[in-house]
Amino acid sequence: MELDEKKYLYLLFILPLVVLVFLFNLYWKRKKQREFGDLEMVKKLSPESSVFKPVLKLVVMLLALTGLIFGLVNPKIGTKMETVKREGIDIVFAVDVSKSMLAEDVAPNRLDKSKQIVSQIINQLGSDRIGIVAYAGSAFPVLPITTDYSVAKMFLQSMNTDMVSSVGTSFNEAIKLSSTYFDDKKTSKLLIMISDGEDHNEGADEAAEEASKLGIKIITIGVGTEKGGTIPLKRNGIIEGFKKDNNNEVVITKLVPESLTAIAKATKGGYVNGNNTKEVLEYVKNALNNIQKTEFEATEMADFQSQFQWFLGFAFVFLFLDVFLLERKTSWVNKLNLFNENK
Repeated sequence: MELDEKKYLYLLFILPLVVLVFLFNLYWKRKKQREFGDLEMVKKLSPESSVFKPVLKLVVMLLALTGLIFGLVNPKIGTKMETVKREGIDIVFAVDVSKSMLAEDVAPNRLDKSKQIVSQIINQLGSDRIGIVAYAGSAFPVLPITTDYSVAKMFLQSMNTDMVSSVGTSFNEAIKLSSTYFDDKKTSKLLIMISDGEDHNEGADEAAEEASKLGIKIITIGVGTEKGGTIPLKRNGIIEGFKKDNNNEVVITKLVPESLTAIAKATKGGYVNGNNTKEVLEYVKNALNNIQKTEFEATEMADFQSQFQWFLGFAFVFLFLDVFLLERKTSWVNKLNLFNENK
């Protein structure tokens, strides 16, 4: 299933507002009735009034609005799976999720900046396949190679520093795991690593050389500043302190571009500073244009058909109920009496 116009989903916020207006109106009516006189006496003077009917009308209105909103969103459903041929590059994003990525020397912090960069790169891709790896002291597979960019972005946003428990950063583990994402076919392979460059393990150069032998090119993106920053310790979004070392001194984490440059150089790739997103996107775009695209097969949902008409029909039915079938009983009685008098 696809949602053609996701932006209209924000209109769903209207529904709770309608409920609030209804409750306020109900409260106001009760208040005025108390000012008029005893509530029991008011009920006897207006026996045709109903508490159930306004609530039913509200529910019907909410269902009608929901149908209209989803009609605007225009859900599409694929009728079958189809294998299609595409031309592109296999790209794996390896994102550093170590604790140092929580430093806020770049806004909002290094990890969120990394997510923004990856998301923007995905936005400018065409028919390439992508995968995602998270790494700190060890590496963790987040998403296997896929052509579904919307799913990739969803998994990307869920990444955090708690998903890999090991302390530190290990580039060699990230490169080794990312290498397993690529199949043995002669596809163009690109690994994009995002990190602050602080590697606390050895073997990154050897892992990069092995990746180069497999035909994998590595682009490294450095996030952070060489001046560095502290690592805030937060609870419920409130800073309670800063990470300290064994000597009880506040840790200052810095961008180390040298380690990232060395990894990229071993695979004839390149390094770019990630603090300027526009420059990163331009750099990656040029790099992709210089990599030969290869043909591959992808299984996708085909024959997507719009389903908006069902939701609009759903909305029309409930609007009909609201306008005609839930009209006040007194109005129908008055019309009937008027008809009899005319006879």
